[in-house]
Amino acid sequence: MPSWQSRILQLFIRLKMKRHVTGTEQQLVAFARKHMDDKRLAARLTPKDVRIRAVQEDGVKGEWVWWEGENDPHVIFYLHGGGYVACSPENYRPFTAELSKQAKARVFALDYRLAPEHRFPAPIEDATQAYRWLLAQGIAPHRIIIGGDSAGGGLTIATLVALRDAGVPLPALTFCFSPWTDLAATGVSYVTNARRDPMFHAETFRPIAGIYLNGAAATNPLASPLYADLTGLPPLHAFVSNTEVLYDDAVGLIARAEQYGVEARLHIADRQPHVWPIFVGMIPEAPVTIGEVAELIERKVKLKSLGQVASTFSGVERISA
Repeated sequence: MPSWQSRILQLFIRLKMKRHVTGTEQQLVAFARKHMDDKRLAARLTPKDVRIRAVQEDGVKGEWVWWEGENDPHVIFYLHGGGYVACSPENYRPFTAELSKQAKARVFALDYRLAPEHRFPAPIEDATQAYRWLLAQGIAPHRIIIGGDSAGGGLTIATLVALRDAGVPLPALTFCFSPWTDLAATGVSYVTNARRDPMFHAETFRPIAGIYLNGAAATNPLASPLYADLTGLPPLHAFVSNTEVLYDDAVGLIARAEQYGVEARLHIADRQPHVWPIFVGMIPEAPVTIGEVAELIERKVKLKSLGQVASTFSGVERISA
């Protein structure tokens, strides 16, 4: 059962964001940015003792987030959500700070280009370039964990597919929160969860997808990795709430991964808002789920790098959040 804090947050989100938004492309983008780019709240919730260093070099823009005294060589490469039209690493600092703290690893959050100023495939170009840049810093692939949420979750998988096709060594582990993997919006949950989802209507996604795609097919594997060949990708964990319209995007991704022989697991939360782990400092479920990701990193990546054998996994897990 959701905490009282989560229930209140979901009511607030429903009142603020769950609307049938119509209008021009500019109006849609303006609505998304107004309601999703709350940098002031992020600043208030970001711990004062976390370290942040901006990066803008070699065509890569983003920021490092870490805690003083943490010397773990592992790096989490994170891709934020926002429908490819909104948000930035600055919005995500409370989350990336908590992720760095619990995983005892540095986080590099990419500030990739957004639509409509920069449309498909600009975010994929930025993400693959940033990953190559991390490798050029001397960070070994087996010490990199890649993750993302919502649009950033879909971008995470698309980035891995693009890197694999280019012959670039892939990271050790992948995790996604509420990933948007089907820009064609074919999942049954777009209908069955249309009322239950506190944030989105089913109709929200098609116009936003159109802004990003700019004429490309919604089933293009690099836009919608639900349709991609996922052979050879690293182990994958997807977290989703059972009330999200994007529920089937996560379910389908895991099924697709298993179809192509990828070690994959679906983690289902009960009645949480879209991408609930980012609400650090607001709901208790957020740090709990981040802790589960940190435990996965410890078991699947860090112990393996020390020569210990990690167990394999597959299937579905219902989590406490």
